[in-house]
Formats: sequence, C-alpha cells, structure tokens
Amino acid sequence: MTPPVTDTDVLVVGGGPVGLATAIEARLAGREVVVVEPRTGPVDKACGEGLMPGTLRALQRLGVDPAGWDLRGISYRTVGGRHVDHAFRTGAGRGVRRTSLHAALGARADALGVTRVTGRVTTVEQDAEAVTAAGVRARWLLAADGLHSTVRRLVGLERPTPTRRRRFGLRRHVPLAPWTDLVEVHWAPGAEAYVTPVGPDLVGVAVLGPPHTDWDAAVAALPRLAERLGGLRPVGPTLGAGPLRQLTTARTRGRVALVGDASGYVDALTGEGLRVGLAQARAAVATLGDAGAYERAWRAVTRDYRLLTTGLVTWAASPARGAIVPVARRAPWLYGAVVERLAH
Repeated sequence: MTPPVTDTDVLVVGGGPVGLATAIEARLAGREVVVVEPRTGPVDKACGEGLMPGTLRALQRLGVDPAGWDLRGISYRTVGGRHVDHAFRTGAGRGVRRTSLHAALGARADALGVTRVTGRVTTVEQDAEAVTAAGVRARWLLAADGLHSTVRRLVGLERPTPTRRRRFGLRRHVPLAPWTDLVEVHWAPGAEAYVTPVGPDLVGVAVLGPPHTDWDAAVAALPRLAERLGGLRPVGPTLGAGPLRQLTTARTRGRVALVGDASGYVDALTGEGLRVGLAQARAAVATLGDAGAYERAWRAVTRDYRLLTTGLVTWAASPARGAIVPVARRAPWLYGAVVERLAH
C-alpha cells in the first residue's frame, strides 16, 4: 500500500516542555516531527519549578540536563514552625527555572532536526490516513497544548470540570540566596506556598489556593517565610495559572492523542506533574497508531499520580487540612513513602 501523502509523521501541538519532550521522543524513534506553537522564545509558566529525581532522570535520558539548584528532598511546614522533612532516596532533584528548562529542551529538539513553526490551531480535520491542523498534514497529532487545550476541545475530549474546590496557582521569583536544598511546602490556613531554589541567587515561590488567592496575602499569612523574603522586589512578573484540575473523557480520538496537562490534570502537591508528562510523551510515541495501547499506558504511568495526589488534594481541601503536617510528623514512614512513590 502506498503511504499517505503527508507533511510529516508526527505533528506536536504545543511547544512547551512536554510538547518538546514529545517531539524529541518521536525523533529518537526515527519519526519526522513538526511542532506548532503560537509563542516564540522560551515559554514561562506559573509552576513550582522543582524537578523530582525521576523527572531529572527522564530528561537526561532525552539528552537534556538543565542547570539549576540541586534539591535533596521535600519539607512540609506549618505556620507555627513545625515541619517534617524527607530526603530523596534515589538521588537529588533539581530546581530549574522554567525558561531554562524550555530553552534546553528546545536546543535538543533543534539538534535532532525537529521542525518548529509559529502557528495556532483553530481546526482539526481527520480522515482515514491523516490529520490536519495549523496547515500541517500528519499521520498522527499529539496534543501537548496545556491545561486549556484547544485540541482537546476541538476533538470532543473535554469533560466539564467541577467548579467546587477549584484551585489556582501564582508564582513569583525573588532575588535571594537559597537557605535550603529542600523544596519547602508551607501550609497556610487557605493556601500553600512552594519554595524552590532555582539558582545561587534566585528562589521561586509558588502559591496554590482557591479563586482570588493573593500571592502577597498568602505569604503574609506565613510569618517565617514572609520574614525571609523581607519585602524583596520580585524578579519579573507574577504569573498565574488555573483552574488547575482538568478532566477528559478519553485520551485519544482517531489519530489524535492528548499528552501532558492536555490529557487531564490533578492539582500536583509534590512536583510530579512534569515527570508524568514526560512518561506520557514516551508512551504516546511508543504506541502511535494504537489508541487502546496508549490508553492503557496512560493509565499505568499516571496511576500513582491520580490516586495519591487526588487523595492529598481532597485532604488539603477538607476541614482536616490542618492535620496534614502533624500526621506526617507522627508517621514519617508514610509521608516518605508517598513522596518517594511520586518522585520516582
């Protein structure tokens, strides 16, 4: 049979970290790849910027090793100063500015011969042999276009997200030498602050909370953290994202597969979102043309993330929120097991 006339084997929609990782996976598998992304240059995002040990290993497998600040574990901390720490058992993680990560992935994709074009997807058309979007005809389309995925909506895979307990994220960088090699998670009454060193003189502080959460107010409710930050002027803008929870009816439709946040997102509490996205990228490329195989692989690589993180988020949004750190202190083995499971 004569193969269909196409512009490329794989069209990746979305040129963020997971989209670029997907493109790299496809090139390493010998596929021709085009990435479509409306924005140019490194793309920033409101996120914690802490790469867990498993994430770092997954990036290194792709030939990407971004510079940053080594992280040896996670610390949960209360307003009153109580805390519980867990050191990673499988090697260090790394705090990396999202723009630095994006630039490193972009350089690797370019070196492998990935074609990157500036464009926006407004329609997705499929037939028995190919799929067309943004003027590119490909054998398969892998959508890695984020929380509010256009492709997900266009192909009918979007599922309404409950409005109750919606959570949003805000991230700001402050010019400060790191005082720790842990990711600190500070638990305020209504929000959490994630403190991640990303360089010798820069710390990222991401705040997660309900609608209308204010970064300054959330940090002010954490006196010890507020004292450390000392009213420092931020480096760059304060970025926001959300609502964080996103649902899908399925991960595939015809020749289209969803990858990363586009495939569904549970509000991450331990920094595992990117690791899961990289695992999805690998699975999507390995199962091209077999929708059932990708669905099974997607469920396998996201199982811990969906179950454990959903449980943590439900607990964090409940009246028992204040017990999270005390329980972790009383059962450090359990706390450590959860962190290790999500960080592997």
